[in-house]
Amino acid sequence: MLRTLAKTIDLVAAFDASPNPYMLLDRDLRFAGMNQAYLDVTQHRREDLIGVHVMDVFGADIDGPSEDNSQRLKASFEKVLETGDADHIALLHYPIRTTAADGQVAFDDRYWSCTHTPIKNDRGEVTHILQHTSDVTELINARMTADGRDERRTALDEMLGGGVFRRAMKVEADNQRLEAERRQLSDVLLNAPGFVAVLNGPSHVIQFCNDACYRLVNHREILGMTVRDALPELGYQGHLDFLNDVYETGEPVLGRQRAFTLQHSDEGPADTRYIDFAYQPIRDEQARVIGVFVQGHDVTDVVLAAERQKLMIDELNHRVKNTLATVQSIAMQTARSHEDPRSFAAAFQSRILSLSHTHDLLTRSHWEGADLRSVLEHETMAHGTGRLSLNGPHIDLSPARAVSLGMVFHELATNAAKYGALSRGDRRVIVDWRVADQKAPRLEITWREVGGAPIAVPERRGFGTRLIERNVRHDLHGDVKMSFADDGFRAEFNLPLETNA
Repeated sequence: MLRTLAKTIDLVAAFDASPNPYMLLDRDLRFAGMNQAYLDVTQHRREDLIGVHVMDVFGADIDGPSEDNSQRLKASFEKVLETGDADHIALLHYPIRTTAADGQVAFDDRYWSCTHTPIKNDRGEVTHILQHTSDVTELINARMTADGRDERRTALDEMLGGGVFRRAMKVEADNQRLEAERRQLSDVLLNAPGFVAVLNGPSHVIQFCNDACYRLVNHREILGMTVRDALPELGYQGHLDFLNDVYETGEPVLGRQRAFTLQHSDEGPADTRYIDFAYQPIRDEQARVIGVFVQGHDVTDVVLAAERQKLMIDELNHRVKNTLATVQSIAMQTARSHEDPRSFAAAFQSRILSLSHTHDLLTRSHWEGADLRSVLEHETMAHGTGRLSLNGPHIDLSPARAVSLGMVFHELATNAAKYGALSRGDRRVIVDWRVADQKAPRLEITWREVGGAPIAVPERRGFGTRLIERNVRHDLHGDVKMSFADDGFRAEFNLPLETNA
């Protein structure tokens, strides 16, 4: 323990005693430490710098350093934090603010060469940045004040390392240009609407992943991992084979609306997404494949929309056929019981309007179903709401059952208006319904016409009676019992309870 402490004290003392300026920044670019040489050259006090953001102290100033140099300095710090590698600035024109004896503020024109080194913890994470600066002002001034004789200038340049210096400046300029291009490309890829990833090596290590890619994998931590380890569910779906083919053959692989099943959590359900993708080889200077560039788009919404459209078209086709069949049946049965064209037209139109009313009711719910009470109200409203009493719970009907019951209620109401309770103003119709037998629920509906003289049993079964019986038995899979009692007509329906769920 004492030996470790002694070594720490020696390092601190050596750091502070070094004639070269050093300063230490934390990850927020705030001063964490500096040696005496740094304080001397910048003419600041330690207590004025600790905890202060470096750009608040050395940011752009109207009379001081240019905005360009401030941005270069800041960009160098950010590059170290981002990459974890040291960064160098060969020449930085950065005047130092000074205060004269009379209190006047001035700037001492200075040129610096800077090295920014990352300090990492045991996990390899950058925690601090160490800056080492060399004052090269005298070198620059010497080159600027040399006389114009070519011989002396050439000799001086060689003596001062002018050739090396110029090459260093050119390299830095090229690096700055490449860094700007890299950042621009990185910004474009990060914000691209489609997902983008860069995979390195034959094991496909995920070296880069943009925001769209993270959203696709539910923001799992995948950077630096192999695809097999980061997304193991892709292995048994064949996508690893595609990546291996690209790496081994150098030929791209394209996919359109391919299903990807992604496991968003260890215990959660898998999610199937449909993807358009392209896997393309990345090559080095010798044209050898060194990685795979992945790009694509999540087209799940497009695929599902197309499936819904096809389903809707199929459903529409089915409904049109059923409706035409119903219309054909109504026309044929009505024609058999109406020899007079005018009476046929009236009866046929009435039944088609009933069918239309039920379709209107279903359209309001996007053909998801209708309530039993609503169907009854639609088919009997023409006879006055005050003469009908509707009693029963809320019952959801599927579209097919709503259409069939709509036709049944239309026939009952039409017959009641012609011959029964609705043919005179002193009579009423009562409709009751309930759900019976909870183990195998059935819907029981009773139509009663009350308040008038008894109705004679018809001598023959008309189309209305046949339509009611056919709809109940064939379409609704139930039973109907119709009677002509002394107290009025009565129809009792017993149907299996089926909802639109």
